[in-house]
Amino acid sequence: MKRIQLTDNLELSRIIQGHWRLANWELSSRELLKLTEQCLELGVTSFDHADIYGNYTCESLFGDALALKPSLRQNMEIISKCGIKLMSDKYPERKLKTYDYSYKHIVNSVENSLRNLRTDYLDVLLLHRPSPFFNPEEVAKAFSDLKREGKVQHFGVSNFSTRQFDMLNSYTEEKLVTNQVEISPYCLDHFENGNMDFFLKERIKPIAWSPLAGGRLLDPQTETGKAIFKVLSEIAEELNLEQIDQVIYAWLLKHPAGIMPIVGTSRIERVKSAVDALNIDLSHEQWFRIYASTGAIMP
Repeated sequence: MKRIQLTDNLELSRIIQGHWRLANWELSSRELLKLTEQCLELGVTSFDHADIYGNYTCESLFGDALALKPSLRQNMEIISKCGIKLMSDKYPERKLKTYDYSYKHIVNSVENSLRNLRTDYLDVLLLHRPSPFFNPEEVAKAFSDLKREGKVQHFGVSNFSTRQFDMLNSYTEEKLVTNQVEISPYCLDHFENGNMDFFLKERIKPIAWSPLAGGRLLDPQTETGKAIFKVLSEIAEELNLEQIDQVIYAWLLKHPAGIMPIVGTSRIERVKSAVDALNIDLSHEQWFRIYASTGAIMP
């Protein structure tokens, strides 16, 4: 498995296994452990989480599986996110979905994640989404204390703009290591809003969530989706590929920004399909045919 170097002492696997929908997979702890071991055998060593996933349950589900074989922890990198406060039966006092990047909330969120994941540290903590109420000094202090206490090794963000990334980076003691954003042939926003140019300029390797557009690329229901699907199907046939998702992963992996797609699935064959896409080299023209299939205007 090819790996991506984010810092001198942090590498992530090029393909990341995500757990956004883990609560819907209906796997026992032993079944989830087996899936995790199979991912590791394929070289997928990085696992993406967030405190809110599955109504605050997914981290615990993963932690229960990891508790069956704690030695696996040393062979993986765990990413988690915090900052969104959902309305939930677990927090009946909340009357509105909000963001909270106070020192107290960040530290408490990390401590909850560590407890739920059955681990002593997170490899990477991401701030889940930008907030209109944001005190970077408090965030930087939380990062500094969590790092000093050994609870988090590295920090980054998710869904931040270039200005928001730069702003926070100017306050933190250590540079932010990544920005997790939505990238797919269905979502070209970050090619258009300057983020992709920023990643290249600053040598930041982005993590791509929803690379298959939540399934909309494989089961298109809109005219745009159908147009993209047609081109993906044509290229899959040209490359003698049976799986269209491999074309999508290959499209992401070819970009020089070093995109790391998240594959969120309970089926190991789907993970393997993404891993196999590392060996697919789209032509320059094929890459642009996919980009243009959304209706994007080429020069």
